Amino acid sequence: MADTVASSGKSACCSNKAPRLLFGCAGAADTGEIADRASRKLARAGIGRLFCLAGIGGRVPFVMDNMQMAGEIWAIDGCPEDCARHTLERAGFTVTKHLRVTDCGLEKGKSPANEDNINKVVAEAQAQTAC
Repeated sequence: MADTVASSGKSACCSNKAPRLLFGCAGAADTGEIADRASRKLARAGIGRLFCLAGIGGRVPFVMDNMQMAGEIWAIDGCPEDCARHTLERAGFTVTKHLRVTDCGLEKGKSPANEDNINKVVAEAQAQTAC
């Protein structure tokens, strides 16, 4: 069920809503990797649909056009630079929810991208989810 849910971008309790799109940082730092991997894990769990941040930055027509389907837009950043959030906002999109890995008790440059650290971010995102 999780694979079906993740591919549709809708969790079971939100199945009648427009999809929640997830944009994770994939920066060079360990916290960027954690943000990216947490976003992917959230998508697999049916929390939302992973979408292409690079496509937003590059203003790729297919990606930009498909943003109209978003019910919610989540930015998951690795550090206080907030590259994911800024990329979305500069492209004209309103970020519904913003989560920062470093606000989850992890320190940039000192937090390996392991399952424990990824799960901390996933748990925080899930705690902020209405469904």
